[in-house]
Amino acid sequence: MSALISEHIIPKEGTFSTTSMGRGEPGLPTGFTWRDQPYRILHVIRSWKQSAREGGKVSGGLYLRRHYYQLRMDDDSIWTVYFLRQTPKSGSVKARWFLYTIENSTLPGDARNEDSSDCAARRS
Repeated sequence: MSALISEHIIPKEGTFSTTSMGRGEPGLPTGFTWRDQPYRILHVIRSWKQSAREGGKVSGGLYLRRHYYQLRMDDDSIWTVYFLRQTPKSGSVKARWFLYTIENSTLPGDARNEDSSDCAARRS
């Protein structure tokens, strides 16, 4: 089951992919911090882009707005994250990475959240 999150996430410093940046794409880091918890990316499942017309007008130029990534994380959850090509008009200029959805995970701070050692023991 997928949960809508739509929250800013912090990329792991110093781990950006310079290869993708050389192609004009965002430098996907090796992990993110979300709700004060670090998470590591194990695998990129897929990626795609979203474009939109300038100002929403039919006659406006078409611009790339977001890069999306579906990721397998180290807690075995699947995250869909996106990177904003342009800085937001409101909020922090540094807030460019966002966690859109999570699949197959117990959310931090959720009353149903289990002790991670219990989860690890059941998986093995």
